[in-house]
Amino acid sequence: MSFDRHLAEIAREFPEWTIWRSDAGRWWATRHHPLSSAQRDIGCAMTIDADDPEKLREQLNDQQELSGEGDS
Repeated sequence: MSFDRHLAEIAREFPEWTIWRSDAGRWWATRHHPLSSAQRDIGCAMTIDADDPEKLREQLNDQQELSGEGDS
């Protein structure tokens, strides 16, 4: 799968994040909104990076779980 397709899929799955791939080939995500002090205190990150799209998706899922964003 092309990296453009990975970017689009992850961006659809995590609309509160901006997803990109650096020129060095690392995958990044940054939140659209600042973190609260409570979110920072529990270990939420404003920006995360990974070696590949699968690892980035795992980290994004971890961030959602940590912050409770994935709860409906």
